[in-house]
Amino acid sequence: MSRLEVADIFRAHGPTWRHAEHGHFSLGQLKVMSAIESCRSAALGGHALRCSACAQPQIAYNSCRNRHCPKCQGSAAQRWLQARSVDLLPVDYYHVVFTLPAPLSALAYTNKELMYGLLFDIAADTLRTIAADPQHLGARIGLTLVLHTWGSALTHHPHVHGIVPGGGFALDADRWVSCRPGFFLPVRVLSRLFRRRFLEALAAAHGRGQLQCYGEFAHLTDAAAFATWLAPLRQVEWVVYAKRPFAGPEAVLAYLSRYTHRVAISNSRLLTLDERGVTFRWKDYRAEGRTRHKTMTLTAAEFMRRFLLHVLPSRFHRIRHYGLLANARRKKNLETARTLLQGPAPAAPAQFDTTSAKGSRPPTFLCRHCGAPMLIIETFARAQHIRGPPALSVSL
Repeated sequence: MSRLEVADIFRAHGPTWRHAEHGHFSLGQLKVMSAIESCRSAALGGHALRCSACAQPQIAYNSCRNRHCPKCQGSAAQRWLQARSVDLLPVDYYHVVFTLPAPLSALAYTNKELMYGLLFDIAADTLRTIAADPQHLGARIGLTLVLHTWGSALTHHPHVHGIVPGGGFALDADRWVSCRPGFFLPVRVLSRLFRRRFLEALAAAHGRGQLQCYGEFAHLTDAAAFATWLAPLRQVEWVVYAKRPFAGPEAVLAYLSRYTHRVAISNSRLLTLDERGVTFRWKDYRAEGRTRHKTMTLTAAEFMRRFLLHVLPSRFHRIRHYGLLANARRKKNLETARTLLQGPAPAAPAQFDTTSAKGSRPPTFLCRHCGAPMLIIETFARAQHIRGPPALSVSL
Protein backbone atom coordinates (compact mmCIF):
# COMPACT_ATOMS: atom_id res chain seq x y z
CA MET A 1 0.00 0.00 0.00
CA SER A 2 1.35 3.42 -0.95
CA ARG A 3 2.10 5.92 1.81
CA LEU A 4 -0.35 8.76 2.40
CA GLU A 5 0.95 12.14 1.19
CA VAL A 6 -0.05 15.76 1.65
CA ALA A 7 -0.76 15.82 -2.10
CA ASP A 8 -3.40 13.09 -1.67
CA ILE A 9 -5.26 15.23 0.87
CA PHE A 10 -5.15 18.32 -1.34
CA ARG A 11 -6.27 16.38 -4.41
CA ALA A 12 -9.17 14.74 -2.58
CA HIS A 13 -10.47 17.74 -0.65
CA GLY A 14 -8.77 20.84 -2.06
CA PRO A 15 -11.21 21.68 -4.91
CA THR A 16 -14.30 21.52 -2.68
CA TRP A 17 -12.59 23.49 0.08
CA ARG A 18 -11.38 26.19 -2.32
CA HIS A 19 -14.92 26.63 -3.60
CA ALA A 20 -16.41 26.79 -0.09
CA GLU A 21 -13.79 29.24 1.17
CA HIS A 22 -13.54 31.33 -1.99
CA GLY A 23 -12.00 34.72 -1.28
CA HIS A 24 -10.28 33.63 1.93
CA PHE A 25 -6.99 32.55 0.31
CA SER A 26 -4.00 34.58 -0.74
CA LEU A 27 -2.57 34.13 -4.22
CA GLY A 28 0.53 32.54 -2.65
CA GLN A 29 -1.59 29.93 -0.84
CA LEU A 30 -3.51 29.09 -4.00
CA LYS A 31 -0.24 28.63 -5.89
CA VAL A 32 1.09 26.27 -3.20
CA MET A 33 -2.09 24.21 -3.30
CA SER A 34 -1.95 23.97 -7.09
CA ALA A 35 1.75 23.02 -7.06
CA ILE A 36 1.32 20.26 -4.47
CA GLU A 37 -1.74 18.85 -6.21
CA SER A 38 0.12 18.72 -9.54
CA CYS A 39 3.49 17.49 -8.23
CA ARG A 40 4.70 14.31 -9.95
CA SER A 41 1.51 13.95 -11.91
CA ALA A 42 0.67 14.11 -15.60
CA ALA A 43 -0.32 17.75 -15.14
CA LEU A 44 3.36 18.73 -15.07
CA GLY A 45 4.48 16.46 -17.88
CA GLY A 46 7.19 13.85 -17.70
CA HIS A 47 8.94 11.02 -19.50
CA ALA A 48 8.01 7.60 -20.83
CA LEU A 49 10.88 5.19 -20.05
CA ARG A 50 11.92 1.66 -21.00
CA CYS A 51 14.54 -0.44 -19.23
CA SER A 52 17.60 -1.10 -21.38
CA ALA A 53 17.93 -4.62 -19.91
CA CYS A 54 14.51 -6.09 -19.09
CA ALA A 55 12.39 -3.74 -21.26
CA GLN A 56 10.08 -2.85 -18.35
CA PRO A 57 8.13 0.36 -19.07
CA GLN A 58 7.90 3.20 -16.57
CA ILE A 59 6.45 6.68 -16.39
CA ALA A 60 8.34 9.44 -14.53
CA TYR A 61 6.39 12.63 -13.89
CA ASN A 62 7.99 16.00 -13.21
CA SER A 63 8.19 17.64 -9.79
CA CYS A 64 6.70 21.02 -8.88
CA ARG A 65 9.88 22.16 -7.01
CA ASN A 66 7.79 24.39 -4.77
CA ARG A 67 9.61 25.06 -1.49
CA HIS A 68 6.48 24.19 0.50
CA CYS A 69 6.07 20.74 -1.10
CA PRO A 70 7.14 17.84 1.15
CA LYS A 71 8.29 15.73 -1.81
CA CYS A 72 10.55 18.32 -3.43
CA GLN A 73 12.90 19.23 -0.58
CA GLY A 74 15.28 16.25 -0.49
CA SER A 75 17.37 17.13 -3.54
CA ALA A 76 17.34 20.85 -2.69
CA ALA A 77 18.62 20.08 0.82
CA GLN A 78 21.35 17.85 -0.59
CA ARG A 79 22.59 20.54 -2.96
CA TRP A 80 22.57 23.14 -0.18
CA LEU A 81 24.49 20.84 2.18
CA GLN A 82 27.15 20.15 -0.41
CA ALA A 83 27.67 23.88 -0.84
CA ARG A 84 27.78 24.55 2.92
CA SER A 85 30.04 21.65 3.94
CA VAL A 86 33.13 23.63 2.86
CA ASP A 87 32.21 26.36 5.36
CA LEU A 88 32.67 24.21 8.47
CA LEU A 89 35.40 25.19 10.93
CA PRO A 90 37.24 22.85 13.35
CA VAL A 91 35.39 24.23 16.39
CA ASP A 92 32.33 23.37 18.47
CA TYR A 93 29.01 24.49 17.00
CA TYR A 94 26.02 25.60 19.06
CA HIS A 95 22.29 25.50 18.41
CA VAL A 96 20.38 28.61 19.57
CA VAL A 97 16.62 29.15 19.22
CA PHE A 98 14.70 32.46 19.37
CA THR A 99 10.91 32.29 19.69
CA LEU A 100 8.18 34.94 19.53
CA PRO A 101 5.59 34.90 22.36
CA ALA A 102 2.06 33.82 21.43
CA PRO A 103 0.46 37.31 21.11
CA LEU A 104 3.16 38.39 18.65
CA SER A 105 2.86 35.11 16.75
CA ALA A 106 -0.80 35.87 16.11
CA LEU A 107 0.00 39.40 14.92
CA ALA A 108 2.83 38.07 12.76
CA TYR A 109 0.43 36.02 10.63
CA THR A 110 -0.92 39.18 8.97
CA ASN A 111 2.52 40.83 8.93
CA LYS A 112 4.71 37.95 7.82
CA GLU A 113 7.33 39.77 5.78
CA LEU A 114 7.82 42.52 8.37
CA MET A 115 7.81 40.44 11.55
CA TYR A 116 9.67 37.41 10.19
CA GLY A 117 12.30 39.83 8.91
CA LEU A 118 12.54 41.45 12.35
CA LEU A 119 12.82 38.01 13.95
CA PHE A 120 15.79 37.20 11.73
CA ASP A 121 17.63 40.50 12.03
CA ILE A 122 17.11 41.12 15.73
CA ALA A 123 18.02 37.54 16.70
CA ALA A 124 21.25 37.89 14.69
CA ASP A 125 21.95 41.36 16.09
CA THR A 126 21.36 40.09 19.65
CA LEU A 127 23.85 37.25 19.25
CA ARG A 128 26.48 39.48 17.67
CA THR A 129 26.06 42.23 20.28
CA ILE A 130 26.38 39.94 23.31
CA ALA A 131 29.25 38.01 21.70
CA ALA A 132 31.14 41.26 21.06
CA ASP A 133 30.79 42.33 24.71
CA PRO A 134 34.19 41.80 26.44
CA GLN A 135 32.33 40.64 29.56
CA HIS A 136 31.08 37.64 27.61
CA LEU A 137 33.08 36.55 24.56
CA GLY A 138 34.62 39.72 23.13
CA ALA A 139 34.56 38.47 19.55
CA ARG A 140 32.96 38.99 16.17
CA ILE A 141 31.01 35.87 15.33
CA GLY A 142 29.19 34.38 12.35
CA LEU A 143 25.91 32.49 12.31
CA THR A 144 23.29 30.86 10.11
CA LEU A 145 19.60 31.27 10.94
CA VAL A 146 16.75 29.08 9.65
CA LEU A 147 13.10 30.16 9.99
CA HIS A 148 10.41 27.72 11.10
CA THR A 149 6.85 28.98 11.46
CA TRP A 150 5.13 25.86 12.81
CA GLY A 151 4.68 23.81 15.93
CA SER A 152 4.42 20.04 15.77
CA ALA A 153 0.60 20.29 15.59
CA LEU A 154 0.83 22.68 12.59
CA THR A 155 -0.06 25.72 14.69
CA HIS A 156 1.51 29.09 13.87
CA HIS A 157 4.68 29.25 15.98
CA PRO A 158 7.41 31.47 14.41
CA HIS A 159 10.95 30.85 15.63
CA VAL A 160 14.46 30.79 14.21
CA HIS A 161 17.07 28.07 14.70
CA GLY A 162 20.62 29.38 14.79
CA ILE A 163 23.79 27.41 14.08
CA VAL A 164 26.75 29.29 15.54
CA PRO A 165 30.47 28.42 15.58
CA GLY A 166 31.80 28.44 19.15
CA GLY A 167 34.00 31.50 18.86
CA GLY A 168 35.02 34.32 16.57
CA PHE A 169 37.58 36.94 15.67
CA ALA A 170 38.92 39.03 18.50
CA LEU A 171 37.80 42.63 18.19
CA ASP A 172 41.27 43.50 16.89
CA ALA A 173 40.97 40.60 14.38
CA ASP A 174 44.43 39.17 15.02
CA ARG A 175 43.42 36.01 16.89
CA TRP A 176 40.58 33.53 17.35
CA VAL A 177 38.60 33.71 20.61
CA SER A 178 36.98 30.42 21.63
CA CYS A 179 33.98 29.90 23.91
CA ARG A 180 34.33 28.15 27.23
CA PRO A 181 33.92 24.39 26.70
CA GLY A 182 30.23 23.53 26.57
CA PHE A 183 29.03 27.13 27.02
CA PHE A 184 28.31 29.71 24.37
CA LEU A 185 26.52 32.83 25.72
CA PRO A 186 24.22 33.44 28.73
CA VAL A 187 20.65 32.67 27.67
CA ARG A 188 18.97 35.12 30.03
CA VAL A 189 21.07 38.00 28.75
CA LEU A 190 20.22 37.04 25.16
CA SER A 191 16.53 36.80 26.00
CA ARG A 192 16.34 40.23 27.66
CA LEU A 193 18.17 42.03 24.86
CA PHE A 194 16.17 40.23 22.18
CA ARG A 195 12.90 41.19 23.90
CA ARG A 196 13.85 44.85 24.28
CA ARG A 197 15.13 45.31 20.73
CA PHE A 198 12.26 43.45 19.10
CA LEU A 199 9.62 45.49 20.92
CA GLU A 200 11.45 48.73 20.11
CA ALA A 201 11.61 47.80 16.42
CA LEU A 202 7.96 46.73 16.40
CA ALA A 203 6.86 50.01 18.00
CA ALA A 204 8.91 51.94 15.43
CA ALA A 205 7.30 49.96 12.58
CA HIS A 206 3.85 50.73 14.01
CA GLY A 207 4.75 54.41 14.17
CA ARG A 208 5.68 54.32 10.47
CA GLY A 209 2.33 52.72 9.62
CA GLN A 210 3.90 49.43 8.50
CA LEU A 211 1.85 47.10 10.71
CA GLN A 212 -1.41 45.69 9.34
CA CYS A 213 -3.98 45.23 12.11
CA TYR A 214 -7.11 43.24 11.21
CA GLY A 215 -9.84 41.37 13.02
CA GLU A 216 -9.14 41.04 16.73
CA PHE A 217 -6.16 43.39 16.31
CA ALA A 218 -8.07 46.17 14.49
CA HIS A 219 -8.08 48.40 17.59
CA LEU A 220 -4.25 48.35 17.62
CA THR A 221 -4.13 50.89 14.81
CA ASP A 222 -4.42 53.47 17.57
CA ALA A 223 -0.98 54.33 18.97
CA ALA A 224 -2.11 54.45 22.60
CA ALA A 225 -3.92 51.11 22.33
CA PHE A 226 -0.87 49.54 20.71
CA ALA A 227 1.43 50.82 23.48
CA THR A 228 -0.96 49.41 26.10
CA TRP A 229 -1.06 46.06 24.30
CA LEU A 230 2.75 45.88 24.15
CA ALA A 231 3.27 46.71 27.83
CA PRO A 232 2.69 43.18 29.26
CA LEU A 233 5.10 41.72 26.69
CA ARG A 234 7.90 43.73 28.28
CA GLN A 235 7.40 41.86 31.56
CA VAL A 236 7.16 38.20 30.46
CA GLU A 237 10.15 35.99 29.74
CA TRP A 238 10.77 35.34 26.06
CA VAL A 239 11.89 31.85 25.06
CA VAL A 240 15.53 31.81 24.00
CA TYR A 241 17.62 28.73 24.60
CA ALA A 242 20.92 27.22 23.60
CA LYS A 243 21.53 23.50 23.27
CA ARG A 244 24.77 21.71 24.01
CA PRO A 245 27.41 21.79 21.26
CA PHE A 246 27.17 19.37 18.35
CA ALA A 247 29.39 16.28 18.35
CA GLY A 248 31.60 17.34 15.45
CA PRO A 249 31.09 18.78 11.96
CA GLU A 250 29.29 15.67 10.73
CA ALA A 251 26.60 16.20 13.37
CA VAL A 252 26.20 19.82 12.24
CA LEU A 253 25.56 18.69 8.67
CA ALA A 254 23.16 15.99 9.85
CA TYR A 255 21.22 18.59 11.82
CA LEU A 256 21.15 21.02 8.91
CA SER A 257 19.87 18.34 6.57
CA ARG A 258 16.85 17.92 8.86
CA TYR A 259 16.12 21.61 9.39
CA THR A 260 17.10 23.78 6.43
CA HIS A 261 14.54 22.55 3.91
CA ARG A 262 11.88 21.19 6.26
CA VAL A 263 8.23 22.02 5.59
CA ALA A 264 5.32 22.26 8.04
CA ILE A 265 4.73 18.50 8.02
CA SER A 266 6.48 15.64 6.25
CA ASN A 267 4.63 12.84 4.51
CA SER A 268 6.19 10.34 6.92
CA ARG A 269 4.10 11.76 9.79
CA LEU A 270 0.78 11.19 8.03
CA LEU A 271 -1.13 8.06 9.09
CA THR A 272 -4.65 7.92 7.63
CA LEU A 273 -7.19 9.88 5.62
CA ASP A 274 -10.77 8.72 6.20
CA GLU A 275 -14.26 10.01 6.96
CA ARG A 276 -13.05 11.46 10.28
CA GLY A 277 -10.28 13.47 8.66
CA VAL A 278 -6.48 13.37 8.64
CA THR A 279 -4.61 11.54 11.40
CA PHE A 280 -0.93 12.31 11.90
CA ARG A 281 1.84 11.97 14.47
CA TRP A 282 2.91 14.95 16.54
CA LYS A 283 5.16 15.67 19.51
CA ASP A 284 3.82 17.33 22.66
CA TYR A 285 6.84 19.14 24.08
CA ARG A 286 5.03 19.81 27.37
CA ALA A 287 4.88 16.06 28.10
CA GLU A 288 7.73 13.78 29.08
CA GLY A 289 8.79 10.28 28.12
CA ARG A 290 6.54 8.08 26.01
CA THR A 291 3.54 10.37 26.43
CA ARG A 292 5.33 13.04 24.38
CA HIS A 293 4.61 11.24 21.08
CA LYS A 294 0.90 11.38 20.22
CA THR A 295 -1.51 11.25 17.31
CA MET A 296 -3.98 13.95 16.28
CA THR A 297 -6.97 13.86 13.95
CA LEU A 298 -8.14 17.01 12.16
CA THR A 299 -10.83 17.43 9.55
CA ALA A 300 -9.37 17.68 6.07
CA ALA A 301 -10.37 21.34 5.89
CA GLU A 302 -8.66 22.17 9.19
CA PHE A 303 -5.55 20.22 8.19
CA MET A 304 -5.27 22.15 4.92
CA ARG A 305 -5.94 25.46 6.70
CA ARG A 306 -3.14 24.80 9.19
CA PHE A 307 -0.76 23.67 6.47
CA LEU A 308 -1.33 26.87 4.50
CA LEU A 309 -0.68 29.04 7.56
CA HIS A 310 3.00 28.47 6.82
CA VAL A 311 3.17 29.69 3.22
CA LEU A 312 5.95 32.28 3.11
CA PRO A 313 5.80 35.58 1.24
CA SER A 314 7.14 35.46 -2.30
CA ARG A 315 10.96 35.69 -2.51
CA PHE A 316 11.29 35.63 1.28
CA HIS A 317 14.57 33.91 2.25
CA ARG A 318 14.13 31.44 5.11
CA ILE A 319 17.87 30.67 5.44
CA ARG A 320 20.12 33.66 6.16
CA HIS A 321 23.77 34.15 7.10
CA TYR A 322 25.17 36.91 9.29
CA GLY A 323 28.45 38.27 10.60
CA LEU A 324 31.52 36.31 9.54
CA LEU A 325 29.29 33.98 7.50
CA ALA A 326 27.49 36.73 5.57
CA ASN A 327 27.63 35.98 1.87
CA ALA A 328 29.63 39.07 0.88
CA ARG A 329 32.82 38.16 2.81
CA ARG A 330 32.26 34.55 3.89
CA LYS A 331 35.05 32.98 1.82
CA LYS A 332 37.70 35.46 2.98
CA ASN A 333 36.56 35.30 6.62
CA LEU A 334 36.67 31.49 6.63
CA GLU A 335 40.20 31.49 5.20
CA THR A 336 41.28 33.91 7.94
CA ALA A 337 39.56 31.81 10.61
CA ARG A 338 41.33 28.63 9.48
CA THR A 339 44.65 30.44 9.52
CA LEU A 340 44.05 31.64 13.07
CA LEU A 341 42.87 28.17 14.11
CA GLN A 342 45.72 26.56 12.16
CA GLY A 343 43.28 24.05 10.76
CA PRO A 344 43.17 22.65 7.22
CA ALA A 345 40.43 23.54 4.81
CA PRO A 346 37.74 20.84 4.66
CA ALA A 347 37.75 18.50 1.71
CA ALA A 348 35.68 19.56 -1.25
CA PRO A 349 32.13 18.23 -0.96
CA ALA A 350 31.37 15.01 -2.73
CA GLN A 351 29.67 15.80 -5.99
CA PHE A 352 27.54 13.62 -8.13
CA ASP A 353 29.68 12.25 -10.97
CA THR A 354 28.80 13.87 -14.23
CA THR A 355 30.45 11.23 -16.37
CA SER A 356 30.82 7.47 -16.25
CA ALA A 357 33.93 5.41 -16.91
CA LYS A 358 33.30 5.63 -20.65
CA GLY A 359 32.96 9.40 -20.56
CA SER A 360 29.15 9.52 -20.81
CA ARG A 361 26.71 10.95 -18.30
CA PRO A 362 25.35 8.50 -15.70
CA PRO A 363 21.70 7.47 -16.13
CA THR A 364 19.09 9.77 -14.62
CA PHE A 365 16.56 6.97 -14.19
CA LEU A 366 17.19 3.39 -13.03
CA CYS A 367 14.90 0.39 -13.44
CA ARG A 368 12.92 -0.51 -10.32
CA HIS A 369 13.15 -4.20 -11.20
CA CYS A 370 16.77 -4.80 -12.22
CA GLY A 371 18.61 -1.52 -11.59
CA ALA A 372 19.68 -1.09 -15.21
CA PRO A 373 19.57 2.35 -16.89
CA MET A 374 16.19 3.45 -18.20
CA LEU A 375 15.99 4.89 -21.70
CA ILE A 376 13.79 7.91 -22.37
CA ILE A 377 11.61 6.94 -25.29
CA GLU A 378 9.19 9.86 -25.15
CA THR A 379 8.86 13.23 -23.41
CA PHE A 380 5.45 14.79 -22.90
CA ALA A 381 4.77 18.38 -21.95
CA ARG A 382 2.65 19.60 -19.08
CA ALA A 383 -1.07 19.91 -19.60
CA GLN A 384 -2.22 23.06 -21.35
CA HIS A 385 -5.46 24.40 -19.91
CA ILE A 386 -7.90 26.29 -22.10
CA ARG A 387 -8.05 29.93 -21.10
CA GLY A 388 -10.80 32.40 -21.73
CA PRO A 389 -10.32 35.12 -24.37
CA PRO A 390 -8.95 38.46 -23.16
CA ALA A 391 -11.47 41.13 -22.33
CA LEU A 392 -12.14 43.51 -25.19
CA SER A 393 -10.73 46.97 -24.59
CA VAL A 394 -13.00 49.89 -25.34
CA SER A 395 -11.35 52.96 -26.77
CA LEU A 396 -12.96 56.28 -26.04
